Amino acid sequence: MPTPVERHDPEGVDYAWVMQVTFVLTIVVGAPVVALLSTATVLPTWGDRLKFTVRVGSVVWIAIGLTTFLYARRRAERERV
Repeated sequence: MPTPVERHDPEGVDYAWVMQVTFVLTIVVGAPVVALLSTATVLPTWGDRLKFTVRVGSVVWIAIGLTTFLYARRRAERERV
């Protein structure tokens, strides 16, 4: 029989969960958003493409990260009651 995996019960927001969900959602949502927005923009060089991807991707990452954190905080407050 395998040994049980250690578990933790965080009080408040589980930041590991927030980071993991933010990472996955940023890839799943961010890649199509960057691809769609890049079709309407002239990007002649690889440097321009890189700068565009970083600018748009960072906005997507911040938006998803904050939304995920606020969701986790609201869920933690509801579970505490």
